[in-house]
Amino acid sequence: MLVVWLVAAAVLLLVEMRHLAFYALFVSAGSLAAAVVAAAAPSAIPLQALVAVVVAGVGVVAVRPYVSRAFHSRRAGHVPRGVHGGIVGQEAVTLDEVGDHAEIGHVRLVGERWLAVSGSGARIPPDTPVLVTAVQGTTLTVWPVGA
Repeated sequence: MLVVWLVAAAVLLLVEMRHLAFYALFVSAGSLAAAVVAAAAPSAIPLQALVAVVVAGVGVVAVRPYVSRAFHSRRAGHVPRGVHGGIVGQEAVTLDEVGDHAEIGHVRLVGERWLAVSGSGARIPPDTPVLVTAVQGTTLTVWPVGA
């Protein structure tokens, strides 16, 4: 069981590094605590699971709010919340003409090139500041700023 707990901890740390939501971090810490118990008492699987759950729960409930607040207050730039939550409401700039779904264009958002369609269906000329109002897959729905 020791190896299982260590592998789980490593995988959860990798997940945390990708998402930075500070949930997997504490579940990983719980897995590491269970690995310590597994090293001392290999046959006490229920105890290992209990230690993992308690350590993860205490971390998420008691420590995560402080860690998350400190991280986000010190991190410069845009911090995305969820998959699309950080994109909607952001301002971008059209790179070429953006039209409806038959005339898909491109915008630059946070240094990246995205497919975009006009929310109104009207054509938006290049170099126009736009606001992202929705995301469908990898295509943004945009409206000109001030429209």
